Amino acid sequence: MARRRRKGIPPTHDSRYHRLFSDPAIVADLLRTFIPGQWLHDLDLDQMTRSSAKFHAAAGQRRDGDMVWRIPRRDGESTFLLLMLEFQSRPDRYMALRLLTYAGLLWQHLETEGQLASSGDLPPLLPVVIYNGQARWSAPTTLKIGLPADSRIWKFQPRMRYHLIETGMLDPEDLQYLPGAPALWFRLENARGPADAIEVITEVVALVKNHPHLSGVYQAFVDLLSAIMTAHEPGLQIPNDLMEIRSMLETRAEHWKDDWKREGIQEGLQKGRQEGQASTLLRLLQGRFGELPAWASERVAAADSATLDQWTLSILDAAKLEDVVGTEPI
Repeated sequence: MARRRRKGIPPTHDSRYHRLFSDPAIVADLLRTFIPGQWLHDLDLDQMTRSSAKFHAAAGQRRDGDMVWRIPRRDGESTFLLLMLEFQSRPDRYMALRLLTYAGLLWQHLETEGQLASSGDLPPLLPVVIYNGQARWSAPTTLKIGLPADSRIWKFQPRMRYHLIETGMLDPEDLQYLPGAPALWFRLENARGPADAIEVITEVVALVKNHPHLSGVYQAFVDLLSAIMTAHEPGLQIPNDLMEIRSMLETRAEHWKDDWKREGIQEGLQKGRQEGQASTLLRLLQGRFGELPAWASERVAAADSATLDQWTLSILDAAKLEDVVGTEPI
């Protein structure tokens, strides 16, 4: 069952994430493991390269978490991966718009550099967002345009959809059966106790032993474990060796297990409160707008406590259901 990230583990690891997903082998593992399918057979993931295209935010600064990868296809053309690493505490409401803008800038860059196919066809894109914030991702994964469903001008509107990997909602039990460094990373972030972390360390050491070129990944795991352990015991000196860290965890496992347990109780209390909020909101919405469509009930069930509070307050001024919980996903 999916769950929220356990408290005590830092929610943001900008430099660590960037180091991890700057390795093409790790990005290839991410695609194979978390977006599997027949479409991968057309790609030569071993020849993936980082694109030189540079995108800038509205204020002019470049976001290091935004990556562009060129993946050769078997037919001689390329597919581009837009990989967004989101470290904000809350989801970006206009992520689909940002990705649409990036897509346009990428295609324009390729046209300027004379890299488009002679046919004039634009190369396909795969937009992927990895989000590790504490709040549930509630932003739409498709571009939302304010038009009635029967409008004749829908065919002229741009479209954008992205694949979301919300790391805090990944099921730890499912992750145990997934291969590769990304799955191990997400398992460590969502570790339920020292025993889980020790198990991950053992698998990381074996992975790097079998794939020596992943030395940068090794250091990223050391840094993440250092952040996790010092969150439990500030000032603790963490060695730069995973097996030494493993021994350190084993000696502190019993003490830290109690910390993990207490935090689990707090999570349970918070979950109970959110379920009560969601139940109350559903009754209010049904009383105001009648029987709710399934998508609206699912959105309420997935919302965090702050969002449920906000939606409950907005009912009095809402003219329709969509004014409270947003529009139906496409």
